[in-house]
Amino acid sequence: MSDYVIIPDGSCDLTKDLRERFGIPDIFRGVLYYPDGHSELADVDWETMTPAEFYDSMKGRNILYKTACPPGEEIVKKYEKYLKEGKDIISPVISTALSATYNDCIQVSKDLLKKYPERRIVVVDSLRYSTSLAMLVISAAIKKQEGASFDEVVDYLEKEKYRIHQMGTMDDLFFLVKTGRVDGFKAFFGSMIGLNILADFNEKGLSEPIGKFKGKKDAFKAIVEYIDKTVENPSEQIMFIAHSNRGEQAKILADMVKERFAPKELIISDIGVSSGASIGPGLCAVFYKGVPVSAGLEKEKAIMAEITTAIKGK
Repeated sequence: MSDYVIIPDGSCDLTKDLRERFGIPDIFRGVLYYPDGHSELADVDWETMTPAEFYDSMKGRNILYKTACPPGEEIVKKYEKYLKEGKDIISPVISTALSATYNDCIQVSKDLLKKYPERRIVVVDSLRYSTSLAMLVISAAIKKQEGASFDEVVDYLEKEKYRIHQMGTMDDLFFLVKTGRVDGFKAFFGSMIGLNILADFNEKGLSEPIGKFKGKKDAFKAIVEYIDKTVENPSEQIMFIAHSNRGEQAKILADMVKERFAPKELIISDIGVSSGASIGPGLCAVFYKGVPVSAGLEKEKAIMAEITTAIKGK
């Protein structure tokens, strides 16, 4: 059985400590365009600025960062390093619904395999991004550590990606105005009443709003109830709570999740710059594994509707 490595793109937000812990030897980075016009490869390890500095720079202002796919030479550099060592590559990347990274990696793979015909590269469209992609990468790494073959891990990824859920709040509605996702009128009144938008991933790889609540208390109740109705084997899972400048909220939500579900481990992490540039400040969400998402999130929307009725009826 040939040796292989798992190489994701930087949108997975796996920082160095997590990559080392789970045996992810490398990562290839996209481009971050700064407000002053200059660009750099995205800093996945928060070496040039802190998460607070990054998200505070976007708060209540017109400052926006932009992102671009990893340059072709960056992908070539990372892939070829391991091909030269005689290793095959599994590369889970950000959802094709959000980025052209998958297609770029496919083309790079085709070109490199002409040079290394004895090797294999499989690029996996994760249909996820940020921490959900991190969960998928970590799950694949654990399977590898358990002795799974190259093909077994690829098959596992293609099925497992539909089981990864996101459920949490987004409360900076004015950032959504700046990015064109909410109009100013709705953002103004939504902020006045403390509106929190709740979303999960659909089968197409997009984060889709399925609920909204006034205030964090009811929103967090809804999050926990939604997880309860969609999670599978929580005591065997490594769950994540990821946030964009909402550390205190993350701690409160973490305590609720631990008390209700007692996961094997719960990791609190920051949304990285590659995803955070589009998400902006204000996200606090639980990422976990559950039943595969339904077409059009029909089942999930029905679940949230029941939860909404129960909470608002009290």
